[in-house]
Parts: sequence; structure tokens; C-alpha cells
Amino acid sequence: MDNPACAPIFADMDYDVIIAGGGLNGCSMALALAQGGFLVALVDPQATTARKSANYDGRSYALAQSSKKLLAALKIWPELTGDAQPILQIKVNDGRPGEGPSPFVMEFDHAEIEEGPMGFMVEDRHLRRALLDGLVAADVGVFDGRQVDEEVVEPGFVAAKLNDGQVLKSSLLIGADGVKSGIATRAGIKRQGWGYGQTALVVAIAHERPHDGIAHQFFMPSGPLAILPLNGNRSSIVWTESDEEAARIQALDDAGYLNALRPRFGSFLGDIVLEGDHFTYPLTLSLAEILVADRVALIGDAAHRVHPIAGQGLNAGLKDVAVLAEVLVDALRRGEDIGATDVLERFQSWRRFDVATLAAATDGFNRLFSNDNNAIRLGRDLGMGLVNALPGLRRGLIREAAGLTGDLPRLMRGRAL
Repeated sequence: MDNPACAPIFADMDYDVIIAGGGLNGCSMALALAQGGFLVALVDPQATTARKSANYDGRSYALAQSSKKLLAALKIWPELTGDAQPILQIKVNDGRPGEGPSPFVMEFDHAEIEEGPMGFMVEDRHLRRALLDGLVAADVGVFDGRQVDEEVVEPGFVAAKLNDGQVLKSSLLIGADGVKSGIATRAGIKRQGWGYGQTALVVAIAHERPHDGIAHQFFMPSGPLAILPLNGNRSSIVWTESDEEAARIQALDDAGYLNALRPRFGSFLGDIVLEGDHFTYPLTLSLAEILVADRVALIGDAAHRVHPIAGQGLNAGLKDVAVLAEVLVDALRRGEDIGATDVLERFQSWRRFDVATLAAATDGFNRLFSNDNNAIRLGRDLGMGLVNALPGLRRGLIREAAGLTGDLPRLMRGRAL
């Protein structure tokens, strides 16, 4: 759909906003801005039909309660309710493969907060399809199978050249094009970060016993094992190992893979079988030094990629979406140039501290828990026991995990823009 019927706010533009990258953050950004009154172009290197027809690729997301509110405000949550598994409890403990968990445990229960489940597990394929359907309903201009290869900033607008030679003009270009963002690179935005020498093994399993909506985080010396409830007697496994060990396990046949998983997983859910293929994703920390440049803003992995230890990667990207959409809609209502530096700085100042805090927290947690030092193990086990014994602290952490703390943008409070 390359020619939406409505006209851009400024007559000499093709669009008000161009978004480079059609992943979950890019699609959410396009939908939010379209519903906020902007004419939006979404340039997606992958064909929309391929994204919509994708089978399970191992990816599922723990959407915080605030992210669910955003999707509800964007009017796509009803399409997801049948595929979303509520997270009713989270249990966190420490241990070694084959030895079982430590007796010290942190338990978080949704009944301790008023807003409902702490979050919801949704498979990538379902969330992506709902967003793509929302783009059609919102009349977003989707340029699929194409990418932004070059952009030129001129007074009052930015011109983006696509790989097929077409040039689009808009007031603002948003980079949602991933951790190797070409938008960020060409804007001169540098990155800080490092690899962890760890790889996430990701697979879905079916199991005999019900999970009862409980998510488990089991910290092992090589890294965390997350067991995340999906619909039915199924769970998503995100299992961290060293790069070398992960490559060895990934190369095993299904029987060998299960033999490697079982000592780590345990038997509390009965017998387990693989559901579909298994996948690997290298783990890195990558932070853009700034989030904005001349008529450019970065969101999602283009702005920040953090360790998945707390499951906050997509939630952080969706908060970028909610904040930037609110800043731009409010600027439009005041008659301001949405691509002006002072407008974009409002987005950066709102998000920069949160992003830095999340990166520091996930990096610190990974270093604290991904080791087998006996003294450190004792300290962290005692710390988990202490947290579990203090209801006020525990409730605060539950609200933090649910994304219900801090200066929340309107969409993450379930309100329209």
C-alpha cells in the first residue's frame, strides 16, 4: 500500500514521518503515529507477506502490563487475547545443572498488585501478525522488500533514498533498523557496548503438567535459564550458555538437545518434548551514545540492545515508541516542527536515563549471577531470601517488572494519544 489517501501535514512532503525497519518496534511506531494523525511511511526490508506467514521461530516475548496497555490503546490487543498467556507468578532461584535449585527463592505473585497479571507471554508470530493487520487498518504506507540506503537532511525536511531509487521526503526519519542501524551510522551516532561471550538457546517445549502461569528464572553458572509459560501445556525456554557450548548443543539432534536440556530443566513439569525447531541468538550490550540527530530519532535495538536476563528488551523498545509518539503528537498540536532539535531532545531526555539504568542493571545482574564463586553465590542467595521476606520491597519489584513505575507515557497507561 504505497499511496495512502490522506495528505501529509506539510504539503511539500511525501509523508510526515518515515520509519526505517518493519520489526515489532517499527510497526508499533507506525501504528501509534498513524493513529495520532500523522501520514506515515514504513520501509521494511522484509516482505510483509513473509512476516505474516512466518512459522514459529523460537521467539516469544514477556510483555509487561504497561506494554499490554499500549497494545490495547493501539486497538490490537483484542486480536492477541486468545494467544496471550498471563504471567501470574515469577519464581527466581539459583543452582547448578543436575543439583536442583537453591532453597533461597524470590517469589512474585500478581495478587500483590491491583492491576492484574504482571505480564503476558505472546509468540512473535502472533504479535507480528496483529501489528501488520493494524497497519492496514490505519492506512500506513508500507514499502516492503525495500530499505533506506541514504538520507540527506535539508532545512525543514529529510530526504530518504530507498534501494530501488525512490526518494521520500518527510519531517522526520525514525531508525528502527536494529542493532546495526544504518540510520544511526550515517547520522554519525556512535555506539558503546560489548559481547558477553554468551548465546541464548531458544526453543518451545510441551510438557505433561500445567505450568499454572508461573515463569521460572533459574540462575546457573553459565547464565540464566528462563522457563516462560505459553498457551496450553507449553513453555518457551531461553537458555544461556557460553558461545562454544551453545554452538555444540545447537548442533545436536533433537534427542541430544533434550538430553542436554533435561538436567538443567528438571522434572517438575513432567516429561518434556521439543515443539518445533530450536534457535540461537548471540547476546550483546549495545547502546547508542545519543538517541537523536538532525531530523533523526532512534528506537528499539537501533537505540539499545541489552542482555535478556530480565526480559525487558521489547518492553524498552515499546516504551521508546510510546514516549516518541507522545512527544510528536503534542508538538504537532502546538504547531511545532516535529523534526526540530528541541522537539527531539524531549524524547531523548525522557528516555536516556531509563535506558542507561536498564543497561546497567541487566549487565550487573548477568555478571552477578553468571558465575560459580561460592562467596558470591552465598551473598546472592541470602539477598534473594531477604527480598522474599520483605513484602514492601517485593511489591515494589513486582510493579517495576510490570512496567508500572516511573513517568509513564499516555499509551503505557492505556490512554489514547
